[in-house]
Amino acid sequence: MKTRQDIKREYKERKKQAGVFQVKNTANGKVFLGSSLNLEGPLNSHRFTLSNGSNRNEALQKDWNEFGKENFVFEILETVKPSDDPNFNLEDELTLLEMIWLEKLQPFGERGYNTDSHIRKA
Repeated sequence: MKTRQDIKREYKERKKQAGVFQVKNTANGKVFLGSSLNLEGPLNSHRFTLSNGSNRNEALQKDWNEFGKENFVFEILETVKPSDDPNFNLEDELTLLEMIWLEKLQPFGERGYNTDSHIRKA
């Protein structure tokens, strides 16, 4: 049987996925676009803060309260493919993905919940 320490160590050693995600309101089509070097963190954080009414994005929180959690989906749109290339830079690759998805989805105003193009979380 695995000890608590084994489980913690395995968690820390796991490869973290960098990429772009969205929180989509399926009732009105609006999206919140985000990215992170560790996707699991912000996705869990948004689920938690929306559920307890403390999300910093007021428009997203308002719609969550109005439409209910059943009308929202949390999706990973694309992940950075790691490379053995010595010039590979994870942050640069993520920045490129961010630009592509921002251009594709335009998650501002009537189309989304983002207020500016800075979408990366730690």
